[in-house]
Amino acid sequence: MAYHDRRGLPVSTRSTPAAEHYREGVDLMLAAWPGAAEALDAAIAADPGFALAHAARARLHAMRTEPAAARARITAAARRVADGATERERSHVAVLSLAIDGQSGPALARALAHLDAWPRDALILSLPLGAFGLLAFSGRPDHDRARVDLCERHAHAYDPDDWWFAVSRGWAHTENGAVARGRALTERGFALRRRNANGAHALSHALFEDGAGPEAEALIAGWLPGYDRSGILHGHIAWHAALSALERGDSGGALAIYDAHVRPGVTAGLPLNVITDTVSLLWRLTAYGHAVPAGLWDEVRTYSAPYFTRAGFGFADAHMGLLAAATGDRAGAQARIDALTALVEAGTLAAGPVVPAICRAALAFADGDDAACARILEPVAAEIVRIGGSGAQREMIEDTLLVALMRAGEAGKARARLDARLHRRPSPRDARWRAQLTA
Repeated sequence: MAYHDRRGLPVSTRSTPAAEHYREGVDLMLAAWPGAAEALDAAIAADPGFALAHAARARLHAMRTEPAAARARITAAARRVADGATERERSHVAVLSLAIDGQSGPALARALAHLDAWPRDALILSLPLGAFGLLAFSGRPDHDRARVDLCERHAHAYDPDDWWFAVSRGWAHTENGAVARGRALTERGFALRRRNANGAHALSHALFEDGAGPEAEALIAGWLPGYDRSGILHGHIAWHAALSALERGDSGGALAIYDAHVRPGVTAGLPLNVITDTVSLLWRLTAYGHAVPAGLWDEVRTYSAPYFTRAGFGFADAHMGLLAAATGDRAGAQARIDALTALVEAGTLAAGPVVPAICRAALAFADGDDAACARILEPVAAEIVRIGGSGAQREMIEDTLLVALMRAGEAGKARARLDARLHRRPSPRDARWRAQLTA
């Protein structure tokens, strides 16, 4: 009997339970829903020779920052895929092997070629997509456009009722500025499968970019209680609600959400999410003139200490630079700046000079030297997109530049930037700042 994955691609197993568990496990992984690990483990137990189940489990380990387990699983997949698997399965495992080995450039190139042959291979298509995908972290300034192009190139291969593809395609359009189209696609995909954390997350972004903060808060308040705290996006989706509260000026509400869902120790999020969510929210609080309760920065610094100790991952480096500046760790900040500068000079830092510039500007901002902060950030403002992540995450850097300009007396420059942002989307915070400048 022949078995297939959820989108009709053949899979090499002779076990009905293995095929069923595999389909369930991949669905849960693409939805960022608890239970994916257990389903994939059940698939492997039912058929220890099932290469794609080992490969999917390896991907899940990699997502959870468990590199040793990920390498062991992808090695097991590679051994098994060599014996009797299809060409598609061998290519699938090869792409994941490159990604898990940290060879992001070759992994992206191999993934794109693979998708030209097998566009319905959703697990491989998921690799270049998303805020933390291979395209986002490629250093390309056009990665938002590239994700849209990739989705549109392969849209013909997906059923209109494919919940995962609708959400992924919608998020790509939202981030590239086509917010109405992105929101409509995302809402359709999310309606098809509500037990989908990636759907709730993508819709939160669409509402943010649409200037619909209260809608985002209502969505999250109603949906989040049904998403188990063990879900990897639980804390991050709550972070979106805190961001919206902060934009309204409700620092107390933002801190309450932070305390209940986002801070280290209460979230089961991925380390990259935990660090970037906590650093960015506390940094915003400070930049907007709100007090950060004692101990919160130290808690984040303690949690972050084992992670991203080596420079070279631009998105993480920018946040680690902000953390060092905020906690007065000048030596740590300067060491990271020096390492990043060396990588730029060697031509090996994908995101380029904008990353050490952000870290230098953070030090100046923390020191109260607003003119220096603005002087550093202004020339690279258009390059901030290269660090990856989402527009909502990167907006923190532009907020820093705006606050520095306002404090440094550069009202004209600040007003021009605020006008451009308000033209793009309504923002009560930006409207308050604009009114202050007018006054």
